[in-house]
Amino acid sequence: MRSPRVAEILSVIADGGGEQVALPARLGAECLSALPVTGVGVALMTADGPSGVVLAATDRRARQLEELQFALGEGPCVEASGSGRPVLQPDLAATGSAGSARWPRFGAAALDAGVHAIFAFPLRVGAIHVGVLDLYRDTPGPLATLELADALAFADAATVVILHLQDHDEHGGVSAALTGPIDSQAEVHQATGMITIQVGISLAEALLRLRAHAYATGRTVSAVAADVVNRRLYFDDSELGAITQRDDRS
Repeated sequence: MRSPRVAEILSVIADGGGEQVALPARLGAECLSALPVTGVGVALMTADGPSGVVLAATDRRARQLEELQFALGEGPCVEASGSGRPVLQPDLAATGSAGSARWPRFGAAALDAGVHAIFAFPLRVGAIHVGVLDLYRDTPGPLATLELADALAFADAATVVILHLQDHDEHGGVSAALTGPIDSQAEVHQATGMITIQVGISLAEALLRLRAHAYATGRTVSAVAADVVNRRLYFDDSELGAITQRDDRS
């Protein structure tokens, strides 16, 4: 279920106008404005690690650090995505030096770039890896309790944005697509309702799972919805993407 803060973030970036591809950039800029950080990055991830695709970076340094984690295969975003838990490193100098066993190469490079604190938040739906939201800061120190809660809200909003970009509604506006309870297509609506019954979740969560499966399999939301409606796909709470496939011809 989306919190009021997540809904607020989505509403703000959706009202920004312009092309849909600018949504991650607007989310990054909003996050930079709301939190005491000096850089924000949003990168796509797979089950195997970084995909090499940086969706948003608020400055050149943030982009370089995102790309460096992909090149090295190590860093807070890799760790956060793999573990499914936020990685909060308020003092990178304590663990990021060249001799550190945690991120020996990335840590040294980040310090050389003037970054002293990094906070990485995994973007996942169930077992499906979507991406990572990375927050960079020039000075050491933890996020306060309310700041951490806001960062988590931005991570939830980033997940919605990425899945929306994977299969957006070409006939609807950006605002309606992001902030509406479910997609407008009748078959997607029907599939979402079926998933709520199969898994016992809300309509909003069911749509998120539908989009996440489409993202993970490289298909459109409409195509996955059709399989659900025709009972070729059944959602559950398994570890493998929460999906069971059946053949009703037997």
